[in-house]
Amino acid sequence: MNHFSTPLPYLEEIEVLLEDLVDQEALDLVVFNDDINTFEHVTQVLMKVCKHTHEQAEQCTLIIHYKGKCAVKKGTRHELKPLCEAILDEGIQAAIL
Repeated sequence: MNHFSTPLPYLEEIEVLLEDLVDQEALDLVVFNDDINTFEHVTQVLMKVCKHTHEQAEQCTLIIHYKGKCAVKKGTRHELKPLCEAILDEGIQAAIL
């Protein structure tokens, strides 16, 4: 008999704990540059969605313009998903990375 054929009860617990760790992993909400949205629109969206100050939003907007992208917020996937969707709804490209 193969001693590996019977499932180990604690493996399920380990899988659940690993899933919880992945959910808590610090990820970035990244906004990408495009040729469509204005500086003002992107700044306003970052202020509204990410609760940035005007200065923070302007700095992120400049980084997006000159570097092609900017991590505008850190958090878990669970925290960032609604923010990402709100930014996408405004016509701005964003992703959780």
